[in-house]
Amino acid sequence: MRVAIVSPEEEVWSGEANFVLATTTDGDLGVWPRHVPLLGVLKDGGDVKVETDGGDFLYTVGGGFISVTKDGVSILAETAALKA
Repeated sequence: MRVAIVSPEEEVWSGEANFVLATTTDGDLGVWPRHVPLLGVLKDGGDVKVETDGGDFLYTVGGGFISVTKDGVSILAETAALKA
């Protein structure tokens, strides 16, 4: 599935992913390909994990939104930083 992590300053990451795990204000949300569409509010200081064939990426986000559509996942974050 296509995934994009975007902040007001830049596109932080985009590409094909097998799974996304995001911390929302309602708890952890796991998204597989062909997930039902939804909108969620990202928890300030929460994590977003993106699993790809080339490895996993873990970001800390400063609030924002997650949008899941038939076309993929969009993470619209106030801030997003790659965790070391």
